[in-house]
Amino acid sequence: MVSTGLSQLIENPSIVANYGRLGLLYNQASISADLRESADVLFEVVGERLTTLFGPQHGVGTTEQDNMIETDHSLHRRLGLPIFSLYSSTRRPTLGMLENVDAMLVDIQDVGTRVYTFCSTIVYVMDVCASLGKPVIILDRPNPINGRDVEGNCLDPEYASFVGPYPIPMRHGMTVGELMSYYNEQLSRKCELVIVEMKGWDRNYFFEDTQLPWAFPSPNMPTVDTAIVYPGQVILEGTNLSEGRGTARPFEVFGAPFLSPENIIKDVSTEALHGAALRIVEFTPVFNKWSGLRCFGFQIHVTDRNRYHPYRASLSLLGAVIRNSHEDFRWSQPPYEYVFDKAPVDVILGNSNIRESLERGVSVFDMEKEWEDDLKRFGQARNAFLLY
Repeated sequence: MVSTGLSQLIENPSIVANYGRLGLLYNQASISADLRESADVLFEVVGERLTTLFGPQHGVGTTEQDNMIETDHSLHRRLGLPIFSLYSSTRRPTLGMLENVDAMLVDIQDVGTRVYTFCSTIVYVMDVCASLGKPVIILDRPNPINGRDVEGNCLDPEYASFVGPYPIPMRHGMTVGELMSYYNEQLSRKCELVIVEMKGWDRNYFFEDTQLPWAFPSPNMPTVDTAIVYPGQVILEGTNLSEGRGTARPFEVFGAPFLSPENIIKDVSTEALHGAALRIVEFTPVFNKWSGLRCFGFQIHVTDRNRYHPYRASLSLLGAVIRNSHEDFRWSQPPYEYVFDKAPVDVILGNSNIRESLERGVSVFDMEKEWEDDLKRFGQARNAFLLY
């Protein structure tokens, strides 16, 4: 079994012996190998030195379903410690929040995709802590969709946002600790960053290979299968297609009342779908887009994770949808994750070129050629920060 950064700290509390009062950024997916919540475990290890708790998007309890639903501050039910929401009126910790904190612990399960906001929250914490001279200690966790594969265009800095602070591809192939080391180099004020490394993790591992328990890090990330398709299917948040929110299989299921799956399956590139099969389905979301209306679409069944390219597959599917549903298909309108002046899909994709290429009918393979050089440069830069 892989030993996470949290497990390493439990075994060796001296790692944080000299850091004084500690804050902790975490949520309910931040668990030990025996399924205990990170805050409870750390309180047992460091006692009253753990003074303050912080939660990312969806809250510490992962209770808020949708994007841009802010979370209130609260108290931890068992420990009585304050929990400050970093997805509220501010997404950065304030001086008041950090008043009783000398160093910040971070124990967050990421999903290996640029637009997942947890890593942006960590960046904001690092930036504030750098200005205050407070160290940040990352308790590293596995990238659940492996630490080997990198896919997609690198974000254009003009489109930097809460769902993409720096120019990396959609699928970055890094752990939280590695990515934060990379991001720290981009900060104008570098923070004192400590990575508590895992033991026994292999870059080829998908999450099940770690033998660790999976706890959903956000409400619509219920399974590892969801995380596998997410780097592509998250694009649908920028459209009027249902990405499966309000169903039991978010992101794996998608569609709309106007969709003709039979036409799309004839149109989509089979080469772009290597490693996956499409099953035509009908579904009725109970919330979010098309709530209460019957939708027609697909469930993506990934048959070979090592051959499946989620970003390529979803772009190819979206191109087929546009060609076959041009009268009814729409791009979503702003705002999206606190961006009010750009199309949500452009914010997600990291530029406007890909949307325009989809509208012109450009094949995904031709698009990939355009970002090939940037992806190679990222891969070379990334190598300096890999820990495993």
